Amino acid sequence: MRLSEVTTLRLGGPAREVVEATTTDELIAAVADADDSGTPVLLVAGGSNLVVADEGFDGRVVLVRTSGDVVDQDACSGATVTVAAGESWEALVARAVGQEWIGIEALAGIPGSVGATPIQNVGAYGQEVAQSIIRVRTWDRREGEVRTLAADQCRFGYRTSRFKAEPGRHVVLDVAFQLRLGSLGAPVAYAELARTLGIEVGGRAPAAEVREAVLALRRGKGMVLDPADHDTWSAGSFFTNPVLAAEATERLPSEAPRFVQPDGTVKTSAAWLISHAGFDRGHGTGAASLSTKHALALTNRGDATTDELLALAREVRDGVAARFGIELEPEPNLVGCAI
Repeated sequence: MRLSEVTTLRLGGPAREVVEATTTDELIAAVADADDSGTPVLLVAGGSNLVVADEGFDGRVVLVRTSGDVVDQDACSGATVTVAAGESWEALVARAVGQEWIGIEALAGIPGSVGATPIQNVGAYGQEVAQSIIRVRTWDRREGEVRTLAADQCRFGYRTSRFKAEPGRHVVLDVAFQLRLGSLGAPVAYAELARTLGIEVGGRAPAAEVREAVLALRRGKGMVLDPADHDTWSAGSFFTNPVLAAEATERLPSEAPRFVQPDGTVKTSAAWLISHAGFDRGHGTGAASLSTKHALALTNRGDATTDELLALAREVRDGVAARFGIELEPEPNLVGCAI
């Protein structure tokens, strides 16, 4: 099997070995057996956050296909929903809205699996999964045991967690969310979404309307998977938004976006930096280019190679660094390759 068959970028060479895990026991066994034999392991679920080298992966690819959930709900505490790592994230969001579980409706349309969300602390439109996760159950490859980590042990931060800080150590088995009950979504914290809904920032709207508004916004940016739309043949946002020390923002033009964080640092927009460094939407002369809908997505126009995509990533990164003195960091997991 070629990894291009299971990644949203549709890039990546062959795998030496592929194991499909449909239960938690199979998932643990597939990883533990490979570890015992010294075989490298690559976990693939939705494949939405992977950039795999053209040479492929010389090890065991474990396809995470686990499924199922457990719901404990009451009027006082809301719904505690424990979901297997291999379940679709978007399917969970849709179900939550249908069941009137509140807290993840603004995360609609994000591709990938439930198990991947705590690793990156997935977020969009003013929400992130850290706001709803109460625990993550993992297979600790270093200790050789199942561990359950409470939310405060996960060290969540902007697009990061202890799982990302300790790469390869933790195999997520399932994730538990605490979700409030009701038909109104959580207060909307993102200005663009609030405008779309016709409410003030901090206001609330029906969760179903929030989800539909988010899906419409994401479609307009090529961020909802569509096999017929090459703008969605991507890993989503390729670079994270830089978080700068307050004094470092002096390097930014006065019109650059600035979002002051609780710790005094300032987040700015990677998409703004890219476009103002001279890289317009659609930039690229080959089979890899920036999305025609959003400058932050690097896309495969149909027959790109990973090397071509990475060359574009380097061009963009170096151009932003030359213009603004800020080096963008890639968000996807780079497997067997680097920029």
